[in-house]
Amino acid sequence: MDISKLNETVKNAFEAWQNGNAEVFTSYFTSDVKLYDDGSPRDFKKFVKEACGHEKFMSIEKIENEGKDIYGEFHTESWGDFKTYFKFSLNKEGKFDKLEIGQAN
Repeated sequence: MDISKLNETVKNAFEAWQNGNAEVFTSYFTSDVKLYDDGSPRDFKKFVKEACGHEKFMSIEKIENEGKDIYGEFHTESWGDFKTYFKFSLNKEGKFDKLEIGQAN
């Protein structure tokens, strides 16, 4: 997968996610990060605990928003494969304060 167009912080978090390293992945986020799954609020810590290491991108189809939005084929152990997005929002300190995930068209 070509991740060269990802924002540097997104790239680091993405690699941690892909490698199933929840501790490193969460280190890029604020303590009060907001997670939205298809527009609905969701518990970030619970999501990471349940999904990191069990779900990952199989391919990247496009990268937008200055390298902070990822769209691609995603694999989960419980739901199979589908197109999804991860949209990262950086605050002024360089940490993610919001993550939006969901099914992509």
